[in-house]
Amino acid sequence: MAAIPRSLKLGYTLFVAVLVPAYWWQYGAANFLWGSDVALLVTLLALWLESSLLISMMALAVLLPELAWTVDFALRLLAGPAVIDFRGTRYMFDPAIPLFVRSLSLFHIALPVLLLWAVHRLGYQRRALLAQTLFCWLIFAASYLLSDPQANINWVFGFGATPQQWLPGPLYLLLLMLLYPLLVCVPTHLLLRWLFARPATQ
Repeated sequence: MAAIPRSLKLGYTLFVAVLVPAYWWQYGAANFLWGSDVALLVTLLALWLESSLLISMMALAVLLPELAWTVDFALRLLAGPAVIDFRGTRYMFDPAIPLFVRSLSLFHIALPVLLLWAVHRLGYQRRALLAQTLFCWLIFAASYLLSDPQANINWVFGFGATPQQWLPGPLYLLLLMLLYPLLVCVPTHLLLRWLFARPATQ
């Protein structure tokens, strides 16, 4: 019996099939380098393969960032878009972006729930920490080389709305590549290992 229901796989596939062309049209291809978008797409593959390794990697990558996105969005929703002087979820309140496209971004709230459920079903893979660290380094490098600095995808040019100036670009990137696994992946790894660990099977 499949660990992941076929109906969920099909529903998720349909959602991604709607989101990808809408995002591509609105934001361009480079937008899919964002960690959350990468996780959305890799999770599609992970669900169909029922791969605990891929699911575990995506959980490491985005559980904390998506929690931050949700808190930021909730604060802006309750207190107004300008309550926080940070780019964050400000785009969710931009009338220049079609409401339908903005509504698709609510996947940021649902994706962590889905990942936690999938980790519960498939088990957490301890080797996901190393695999996700290497994978995020690849995504950071691609974001730095292939995207516009003004877009600042994955904050590879600075933590904020504009590129940073206090360090040479490559040095800042190396610092980010070191801090992200330490501050995001390692704490999540420890939590998931404690909650969901089971013998590796995939």
